[in-house]
Amino acid sequence: MKYRTRIYYTEEQKALMWDRWQAGDSLHEIARLFDRHHSSVRGIFERCGGMRPPTRRRSIRSLTLTEREEISCGIDAGRSLRSIALRLGRAPSTVSRELRRNGGRHGYRASRADEAAWDRARRPKICKLARHRALARLVAARLKLQWSPEEIAGWLRRTYADDEKRQVSHETIYKTLFIQARGALKKELLAHLRLTKSMRHPRGHTQKNRQIKEAVSIRERPAEAEDRAVPGHWEGDLLIGSNNSQIATLVERHTRYCMLVRVRRRDTETVINALIKQAHKLPRELYKSLTWNRGKEIADHKRFTLDTGIQVYLCDPSSPWQRGSNEQINGLLRQYFPKAMDLSNVHQNHLNAIARRLNERPRKTLGYYSPAQKFAECVASTG
Repeated sequence: MKYRTRIYYTEEQKALMWDRWQAGDSLHEIARLFDRHHSSVRGIFERCGGMRPPTRRRSIRSLTLTEREEISCGIDAGRSLRSIALRLGRAPSTVSRELRRNGGRHGYRASRADEAAWDRARRPKICKLARHRALARLVAARLKLQWSPEEIAGWLRRTYADDEKRQVSHETIYKTLFIQARGALKKELLAHLRLTKSMRHPRGHTQKNRQIKEAVSIRERPAEAEDRAVPGHWEGDLLIGSNNSQIATLVERHTRYCMLVRVRRRDTETVINALIKQAHKLPRELYKSLTWNRGKEIADHKRFTLDTGIQVYLCDPSSPWQRGSNEQINGLLRQYFPKAMDLSNVHQNHLNAIARRLNERPRKTLGYYSPAQKFAECVASTG
């Protein structure tokens, strides 16, 4: 096996990484910029909890590299410290301390002295939870009760309104959990958060993953689909099981008739192929549009439309309520397919049997007719 030499990223390269991370790029995409595996860059983000560290700046009172080079030239020329300081517009004591810290007259090197000054200037601030251990224990106890950091911060403000040492912001709690170098809250406490991720992903990360080329918004869906007056407008999504397994669920908005489709993989080619095959089983009059969630599995929606003539409309990000009929059916399906169930071995015949059972149940919204009865009426009307 061929091994790559270890790479040490420069500050400029790290700045580029953070720019791409904040723009929503994945670790794999960032690593490809340097022809590396994602594990090569992951540590850079994990050390900071996924939150970009503030840019370091030199104090305006500090000596610059140019001034240090002037000091070095003055020493080489044999000038006194006072004459060097006068030339720089600095106090003689400033030049004296600079030499004393960096090897004296005989050992002074401007570039080396500048690097040493930059390293000495680092002043990591101890976070509040590390300074106040009683407060840290109080926060840890509430985290173990599955309280969110925001709930903890609000409770502390109300309970200890007159004691600032017993108050802390929810952002500080998150940062202390994600950045373990702060040393105040143990990493194991992350397991008690609702989302147990080890570092923060920028908002652009999820937004970018949901960008689908040539997407047609649900807001452009025709009025006849919106008011459920006309049959033929469907909603769809993937019902996810364990071990990265899934089935596609389709619901007709007018009749609430549902179909279940076996999908072997979650990639867009496999999902679109399965949807195309299912679409050809129905009369064209009863399949006019499909509304789907903004998942990667629907990225090839244009091929579905070209093959079937059925327009695909996509919901807004994080808006499952825009596919209300499909969400309701997915909830009913969990009685038959719990979240911990592996769906990869479920045969299509079994899916058809479950769909038939749901379609034969009377629905209040249909006047206690079943979806199967209403759908049969629509099929009969098409001739």
